[in-house]
Amino acid sequence: MSPPARTLLVVSVAVFMATLDLFIVNIAFPEIRAEWPASSLAGMSWILNAYAIVYAAFLVVAGRIADRVGRRRAFIVGLATFTAASALCAAATSVELLVAARVLQAVGAAIVTPTSLAILLHAFPPARRAAAIGAWAAIGGIAAAAGPPLGGALVEGSWRLIFLLNMPVGLAALAVAGRTLVESRDETSREWPAAAGAVLLTAAIGAVALGFVKAPEWGWGDARVVGAFLAGAVGVALVLGRSARHPSPVVDLEMLRVRSFAFANAAILAFFAAVAAMLLGGALFLTGAWGDGILRAGLSLAPGPLMAAIVAGPAGRIAGQVGAGRVAAFGSAVYAAGCAWWALRLGSEPDYAGAFLPGILLTGVGVGATLPTLAAAATASLPPTRLATGSAVFTMSRQVGAVVDVAVLVAIIGTPAPGEAADAFVAGWWFMAAAGVVAAVLALAVGGLRRTAAPTVAEARA
Repeated sequence: MSPPARTLLVVSVAVFMATLDLFIVNIAFPEIRAEWPASSLAGMSWILNAYAIVYAAFLVVAGRIADRVGRRRAFIVGLATFTAASALCAAATSVELLVAARVLQAVGAAIVTPTSLAILLHAFPPARRAAAIGAWAAIGGIAAAAGPPLGGALVEGSWRLIFLLNMPVGLAALAVAGRTLVESRDETSREWPAAAGAVLLTAAIGAVALGFVKAPEWGWGDARVVGAFLAGAVGVALVLGRSARHPSPVVDLEMLRVRSFAFANAAILAFFAAVAAMLLGGALFLTGAWGDGILRAGLSLAPGPLMAAIVAGPAGRIAGQVGAGRVAAFGSAVYAAGCAWWALRLGSEPDYAGAFLPGILLTGVGVGATLPTLAAAATASLPPTRLATGSAVFTMSRQVGAVVDVAVLVAIIGTPAPGEAADAFVAGWWFMAAAGVVAAVLALAVGGLRRTAAPTVAEARA
């Protein structure tokens, strides 16, 4: 096996583990809640919310630090942190300890995600990066497909098994990573990123994520929600102002002036505002409107992510020939068509093969064609010194889109009366279709982007 192939294997295992954990924890949440019946739903929800907020908030800071200290070193630290935190999650004896361990897990995942993609991009020549990103995205799709049914099976034994599963996988990946991965960093930087800017950016993104996560529970007009959004907006503005003056900013503003990078981030935010709602909405629909059990619902959802895994590799290769923007726009449009199919066909009477399956297959094709091509578009215009930071900004946009959409979907569905659950989802399916159309338009603005050599930021702006 060639060195690039070994690198792809190692980082893919880490991505598989982090993605699998996300889907398994969501499907196991009812069983975790049953462990501590005296705890409130609001308190238990932080098992999911704390992870989402910390993960989104820490991504850019982690990517910027990785560019400075070395991506291989940061990847190993992040993977070790995630693995150790998984053990703490499995051993948790209270809700508070489990939430604290989930926060530590989120920190580890926030380090692993951008560094894994940056390491992969550094290992492959520019002409082969689109295909490598397609394979990287396919692994995430396989993990997403395996998550619901595997989670349902493990929960039959104990919800703690979903965290213990990470231990052997994480330890094996650490052992191989130490011998396989090659170090890379930003050799031009001689200063650490601004500490104040790093703290401020983390707090700002965390405040925005908190507002969206808690809005359905507290109310969109609640002073706490409005205050969280205002704090986030002010924080981001202060970070941008400081970044324009500081010699080593947390976020290099030159990246945001690159057209393909900016539009790829906008497109992935809109696209994941549809994808996250589909995953949650699909599970809620199957278990609520159709009364399926957790394991059956997980198996019913699996064809979508599996289709995404099949399509991701070829989509990456095609994007290198016809342009990432066009392929991503096509994928987003197909995704929107799948959501529109559900809005028109799904009802209270169960019809998996005729009504649900076509939609989940179309959305799977859309994810497989869109995610790897937008990732390639976001990173292809950046110089090697900014790979981890650029990957982190892209992932943060994706995560913020996911947090936003879950909050909006919950608000749209509400708490329907018995017998009205299927009708409550119609507006949700149309919302997802609309988000897919917006993503398609933004993806077209990315442009062709068929570079064979990595440019400097100045060249990308030209």
